[in-house]
Amino acid sequence: MLVDFSNLPDDSRIWIYQSNRKFSEEEVSAMEEKTKVFLTQWTAHGANLEAGFEIKHSRFIVFGLNQSNASASGCSIDASVHFIQELEKEFDLDLMDKMNVTFYNGDFIAHKTLTDFRKMAKNRSVSKNTVVFNNLVNTKIEYEENWEVPASESWHNRFLA
Repeated sequence: MLVDFSNLPDDSRIWIYQSNRKFSEEEVSAMEEKTKVFLTQWTAHGANLEAGFEIKHSRFIVFGLNQSNASASGCSIDASVHFIQELEKEFDLDLMDKMNVTFYNGDFIAHKTLTDFRKMAKNRSVSKNTVVFNNLVNTKIEYEENWEVPASESWHNRFLA
């Protein structure tokens, strides 16, 4: 069951898929429509899942699931991963690689491999104050409060001197 993301409770489970590039306006519209259809039909063991989504910064697809009614099962999580993989193929994107880092570089959002981010940290091109996207958040409240944070407040801190 599709619900507005803003109406999901704070303890809703969150999945964040970051793209290796910015989406065009046309891609955002198409992805929104496809995601609405998917989430409307998303179930776990026959029970409808109360889920919502956001596409943030034309770069991130964020799913939220209210687990108080029904929790995601292995099969339903597999279905969501398969859906994301379909988007990857259709739009020629990389959404599943967790070994990449996305961060603000001035007013722009940069996307680098973890290796390149480490090199940038060593060269002091990024610092503890660089705002990074911490895609390891698990709940909606963590997403709202701790997703865009200085690197010093994230797992990225270990790469900074």
